Amino acid sequence: MIVKTKFIGVINVSDYRKLKVWEKAHECVLETYRITEKYPKSELYALVSQMRRAAVSIPSNIAEGYGNGYNKNVVRFLNIALGSTFELEYQFFLSKDLGYLSEEKYKELAELIIEIKKMIIGLIKSLNIRLNVNK
Repeated sequence: MIVKTKFIGVINVSDYRKLKVWEKAHECVLETYRITEKYPKSELYALVSQMRRAAVSIPSNIAEGYGNGYNKNVVRFLNIALGSTFELEYQFFLSKDLGYLSEEKYKELAELIIEIKKMIIGLIKSLNIRLNVNK
């Protein structure tokens, strides 16, 4: 199915990798893995594990939602992805306060997360409008 939205243009919903929000979320996962490589070993099964799971959850839920076809489940999975962005946002903040991230790196990551959140929220709104129109 082809869908036209304000935030992502015309897409084939079966190919989630063409979504700009998925691309940004994937970029965030890669960056999360890069930065957590430098965390203390004592955080491996604590903060590092939590951050990696939250980061991976974002593009994974976008993919799963679109993999199930265009319906209300897409919005449900996008909401799960959105929840993971809030979780990861806090974990970046905590990492800064614990001294694992510089202020500069924290700001860079916070901007990335805010951008992803805005994109997911916009996509949810757009899909909700489309789903309500098609009732």
